[in-house]
Amino acid sequence: MTKTYTVAGHSFRFAIPRGNALLEQLGQYAPFESPKAGNPVFTVEVVKELPQLTLTQVYGGNEEPGQPVIILYRNGSGWAFDMHPMAGYPASGRVVADSAFTQARLKVLDPSQALFALNNAAMLMFAFRTAGTGTLEMHASVIVNDGRAFLWLARSGTGKSTHSRLWLEHVPGSRLLNDDNPVVRLNPDGSVEVYGSPWSGKTPCYKNEHYPAGAFVHIVRSPENHMEKLGVLESYALIYSSSSGFKTDPEMADKLHSTFERILSVTPCYDLYCRPDEEAARVCSAKLLEP
Repeated sequence: MTKTYTVAGHSFRFAIPRGNALLEQLGQYAPFESPKAGNPVFTVEVVKELPQLTLTQVYGGNEEPGQPVIILYRNGSGWAFDMHPMAGYPASGRVVADSAFTQARLKVLDPSQALFALNNAAMLMFAFRTAGTGTLEMHASVIVNDGRAFLWLARSGTGKSTHSRLWLEHVPGSRLLNDDNPVVRLNPDGSVEVYGSPWSGKTPCYKNEHYPAGAFVHIVRSPENHMEKLGVLESYALIYSSSSGFKTDPEMADKLHSTFERILSVTPCYDLYCRPDEEAARVCSAKLLEP
């Protein structure tokens, strides 16, 4: 059975056998379902078995504590990756993909983690396949206010979700667009938009909406609340570290570099040094929403 979805203008497809329990677990994808979409940019097929593989590891294992661990392999001319819930846990699924990340076969290794495996397979394929299209899959929490989307960036556990909550509580007109994996897309006219996605971490926020990008804001824990605008190099480092993609692959890295440059030419970046309190939201919103 096939299901087609569209995120940030890119359509992709799941092929899942009838009767598979995963078909009853796709509620987060429902807002993005688009059965009449054209050719998908990639397909993830859920299979019972994979062919014998000859794997050479090229990336993996250095994830943040408590975060999923992805191990990426070369498989002849194609790719493979294993997805672990966190360090020290067995893999929940293995994906075998072609060289261009257009076709993927997913074998679920732990049925209790099937949705985790499918979600991570989809996120990886999306990030890798769209890297050359002005598209960035980000690790961020996003608030919409004044018709613009503001992205909070930081390492896991530093306060992205907390800062979104503070805006929701103390800055009128604020709404949450996504709490973990929004998508940023560079339009042909040079403008930048932020999209919701079916992937939002532990917060069930799956909105098929998009808004002009207002700013990227790096959350930094501090005893005082204040903001500083970042220069070009600091902005580049921030976006680089907060976006998904296989950046050690020269071809993919070149495509991402071009996207970073163009997005940062029109979207400001800031450091927000802050406490997790109401004043932090007011200091930030005063800067970002000023006339």
